[in-house]
Amino acid sequence: MSRNLLNALLFLIGWLACLLGGGDWLWVVAVVLLVHLMRIGSWQREGKLLVSAFLFGSAVDSFLLQLGLFDFGEARQLIPLWQAFVWLLVGTTLYHCMEWTAAPWWRASLVGACFALLSYGASTWLGLLRLPFGEATTLALVALLWAIMLPLLHGFARLYAARPM
Repeated sequence: MSRNLLNALLFLIGWLACLLGGGDWLWVVAVVLLVHLMRIGSWQREGKLLVSAFLFGSAVDSFLLQLGLFDFGEARQLIPLWQAFVWLLVGTTLYHCMEWTAAPWWRASLVGACFALLSYGASTWLGLLRLPFGEATTLALVALLWAIMLPLLHGFARLYAARPM
């Protein structure tokens, strides 16, 4: 199996574990990350990128939560850990199966917007996330944000590749 195919499969397993298992299946994400770092990437090469994707995505989503665009069913200041781990999983793809989206920038924007609709739409459909301002409006906004964020994450990837730890 090619590394990019394995990377995509690991991402999908981790993403499904986050959505279907919430906090109960986060151990699957840990296993996915461990397999990724052992078989595909390395902490030396990808560590800063993984942490950056985790923090950047979590901060943006937590900001949207504070604005009232997201409702995870309980009063909270930050997004749930399973949602933050989705961002960590996105970080695992940037040097591998999603590298083809890095250039031209519009490719990353298009893929980011589509993935946002899929991921947040699935979270809404599964009842993990409510969108108080309406699904269409909020999903359109989140798609627009992801259309900006995925090229920015690729920018982090380029920066870190040019300046290794």
